[in-house]
Amino acid sequence: MDVRVSRGDWIEEALNTLAEAGVDGVKVEPLARRLNVTKGGFYWHFKDRPDLLAAMLDTWKTGRIEALHRQVQAAGPLARDRIARLIRIYVSTVNPKGIAIELAIRDWARRDPAASAAAAEVDAERLSLTTRLYRELGLDDSTASAQAFLMYSFLFGQGLLVINATEEERAALVDRCIAILVPQG
Repeated sequence: MDVRVSRGDWIEEALNTLAEAGVDGVKVEPLARRLNVTKGGFYWHFKDRPDLLAAMLDTWKTGRIEALHRQVQAAGPLARDRIARLIRIYVSTVNPKGIAIELAIRDWARRDPAASAAAAEVDAERLSLTTRLYRELGLDDSTASAQAFLMYSFLFGQGLLVINATEEERAALVDRCIAILVPQG
């Protein structure tokens, strides 16, 4: 066994490849070359390629859900502040690799039930947590759910746009979007 390359290293490199080439590009031999190891080391960590793909989905799903909970908890006790923090994180922090992985997972989910289930679970947690935050602001269940859906549609949609703006202009835009997406009580 090649102890230099862990199971996590294989998964991380597979997610990098997913972001660059889609799920069809995630293959054992090219991954081994990228990691500078033999493909035999792969089989110490995974039964086969489908086992790796399942591990990738689980890693992505768990990571997204845990990150969401950390981000919300870090914003303090007020729901308004927690919602604003989520918006600022997604809008202000450009993470091209994260966006590429998210888009590749979404593309994969259109063709694969396991990827679809993982994406649905992440979406359900994102929407559930955000709906609860909007309910804390006093919105009824239906309105809170719609507001959460609108917020996440905005967050992911804006990530696909190329906005030619200065840092100050983008910050002002974020502030205006927060004012719209976070009801004032």
